This record gives sequence, structure tokens and C-alpha cells, in this order.
Amino acid sequence: MFSQADFLQYAQWSGIATLVFAAVAVLGFILKWGIRFRLVGTTGFMLVLTAGLFALSLAPLTRTVIPGAVRYSLVYDNGATQAVITISPQITPTELEATLRQAASDLYSYGRLGKPGENFLTIRARTILHPEPGTSVPFYLGQVKRSLANREDSQMAIEVYQDKFAQLPKASA
Repeated sequence: MFSQADFLQYAQWSGIATLVFAAVAVLGFILKWGIRFRLVGTTGFMLVLTAGLFALSLAPLTRTVIPGAVRYSLVYDNGATQAVITISPQITPTELEATLRQAASDLYSYGRLGKPGENFLTIRARTILHPEPGTSVPFYLGQVKRSLANREDSQMAIEVYQDKFAQLPKASA
């Protein structure tokens, strides 16, 4: 993953290239080259590219990593107050708690809409069980509720359904 310092260096090189294209465009107008207007377009594109790279060097591109979290997949997200992730059936309760914290961090966005009286995001964790061939059953193992307004939510309510873990199939060795 690129760091802010990388983007700043790319912006500097892009800025130098922009100045070179601008100089060539001015030279094209002085010498009345046929491609002078294309050079103006290229210079404008390079200017936009340089501004974008510079903006990326200012914005933090960090992602919070929660220790102990396992890989999950987002299977449903209404863009507002509900989301569902899927996890492996071999997950432990402590891994599930860390994974719920990771999902709460990853899925937070300022753009989520709350309903009146419901200003929190609920993320439910499920796995898929196959009690018999050809049958799949979603099996919910826990959920987390976090604030829609506060990025650093210290009041997250994490529920791990301990009784559901006893119903999971045991991993064969």
C-alpha cells in the first residue's frame, strides 16, 4: 500500500512533468506546431493528475487493524444502519469479537444515513451451515452496534452468542 510520502514524491515528479509539458506547449505556440492544442490538453491533464496526487499525500490512508480478527466477507449492506458479514464456521468466540470490531471499523462511513431514533450501525456475523446435502442455513453468531456519528466509538455493544458456538460442527482433524 502506498504511503503519504510516496504520493508526495509522485506529486513532485508529476509536477515536474507538468512544467515540462507546459514549456513544450508554449514552445508549440511560438513555433506554430500543429499539435499545440493537444499539448495544452496534455498539460491540463497533467495538472489535474498532479493535484490529485498531491491531495492523496495530504489525506491519511491508514486502516485500523484489530489484532486477532479473521477474514470476513461483506454479504449485505443497506448503506444505512444494517450490514451482514460472513465468517468461517471454525471461528472462536474471541476471534469473532475481534472480527466484529474490525468490521465495525472498516464499515464506518460519514455517509451512512440513520433513521429517526436509530443512529447506530448494526453488523451481524453469520456463517453458513449445511445440515444435509443441498440445504444451506444461515447461522448468526454475533453482532455489534456502533454509532453512526462518532468514528472512535467507545460505546460499541458487542454481542457474541456463546450458546450458538456449541451448535457449530466440530472441525475434523
